[in-house]
Amino acid sequence: MVSPDRRFRLLVKWLIEGSRGGVTRAKILLLLREGPKNPHQLAKALNLNYRTITHHLKVLESHGLIVRLGEGYGSPYILSEEADKSWSVLESSIMRVLEKKGEDK
Repeated sequence: MVSPDRRFRLLVKWLIEGSRGGVTRAKILLLLREGPKNPHQLAKALNLNYRTITHHLKVLESHGLIVRLGEGYGSPYILSEEADKSWSVLESSIMRVLEKKGEDK
């Protein structure tokens, strides 16, 4: 059986370092670390299409890394308790993928 900590690390590694959308997800997580943001704010900050952002938000939410506050258009997202508690694991993956891609942090 896989421990919860190891399972979380493997999930983060796959979502951030092991997929095409990892760089975008990393940047979203960094922005949400600063505070709640809605999809429009994230799209504007990252200079990406709103639909692209909502796709990545759904992926992150479905895997328990972020939580949507409320219902309806414009509802903000925040880091989940698990993501906040294990930020060092997330941050390590985020920094690795951004450095690898030569992206600004």
